Amino acid sequence: MKRKLFIAILCFIAMMWVLHTLSKNFMVDPSFDSFLTKKDVALTNQEIWILMIRAHILLALVALIAGPIGLSKRIRVRFAPVHKWSGRIYVLSILLNFFPSLYVSFFASGGMPSTIGFLLLNTLWVVSTVFGYTSIKKKNMVQHTKWIIRSLFLSFANMTIYMIVAVTHHGFKLEYGLAYSIAVWLSWMVNLLIAEWTIRRKLIY
Repeated sequence: MKRKLFIAILCFIAMMWVLHTLSKNFMVDPSFDSFLTKKDVALTNQEIWILMIRAHILLALVALIAGPIGLSKRIRVRFAPVHKWSGRIYVLSILLNFFPSLYVSFFASGGMPSTIGFLLLNTLWVVSTVFGYTSIKKKNMVQHTKWIIRSLFLSFANMTIYMIVAVTHHGFKLEYGLAYSIAVWLSWMVNLLIAEWTIRRKLIY
């Protein structure tokens, strides 16, 4: 029951974040005016940046939808093709996201510290995903699950950034760029720590 409850909570959080992100970035503020007013880094081409950030967001949301499907043991056992195809979509969405992520990283609020933090985050995201994929191709289910858990928790990095910025900028009144840089670095550190805790407690597999 503990395993099922943990997965259910994780899936619920993922779906809520997907809905929040879609409504915020494609309905409430589709031009990203609110976000751009906080930027302390000049954009070389705003139209290209908006195109890239939209691609980045949509591909990340695809990963957050496809990823949790793979957590269901019932789907994995009874509907193996669904599990396999959701996994393929998950991996492809992250690999395709590397290029938009790379582009927007160089225009991140907070300057070079944020850029380096995002480059590390994106690299860890892709590497953990690729390791997860190659592990299952080698039929190593244990390593596959561990690496995909790490990858999946890194998929929640944007949500973690949002939460940390809310605390550091709005709560502790830190300058936005500094708060954002702190959030970027902490996002992948905290999420990987939670992933390792999840692996050790065997809450997913």
